[in-house]
Amino acid sequence: MKKATKKDILEIHKLFIDRYSDAVTELKYKNAYELVVAVALSAQCTDKRVNILTPKLFEMYPNPKELAVADLDDIKALINSCSFFNNKAKNIIAMAQRVVEVYNGEIPMNEKELITLGGVGQKTANVVMIEYTGANLMAVDTHVFRVSHRLGLSDDKTATKTEATLVRKFKNNLHALHQGMVLFGRYICTAKNPKCDECFLTEFCKTKETFKV
Repeated sequence: MKKATKKDILEIHKLFIDRYSDAVTELKYKNAYELVVAVALSAQCTDKRVNILTPKLFEMYPNPKELAVADLDDIKALINSCSFFNNKAKNIIAMAQRVVEVYNGEIPMNEKELITLGGVGQKTANVVMIEYTGANLMAVDTHVFRVSHRLGLSDDKTATKTEATLVRKFKNNLHALHQGMVLFGRYICTAKNPKCDECFLTEFCKTKETFKV
């Protein structure tokens, strides 16, 4: 597959920022605690599904202190329509317990500390930091991975390597780029039947022949 040129990268950067500079996550949350839980639940699960589950969860467990002492089966019952709900239930309880024990009930807004929490890997930590603090970080989910490959920005085989490549190539406004690439991949450059007629990046697409644009 052809790679994007330096000129392409600059133009793609500008087009994403122009279009998505004000973009935010579609996950619904009121504070850092709710955001961490929502992002953790959203792994391999749609934001729409997470937004259906979390109101009841947050009503019953409004803070880390309450969630830390929750019954595992009760949490499983609340999130059982979410993918991998058994592991996610264990993880968010473990997350809350560490937040209470180590951070006095306050979510740490530092990526290195965030990844010490149950169920919070690098991607989740970066998403939380991007959304909550506007940090100049990149997070690679399935949408960002797909878009970056279709645009010739990366040919890396893993999300972690793709993240490093995008950070190196784009350098700044990464928070807006991340949000933009997520929304672009979710609604336009979809995995199946991408809406190429609605795409504003067609001239940079390296796979458009596949979709008969």
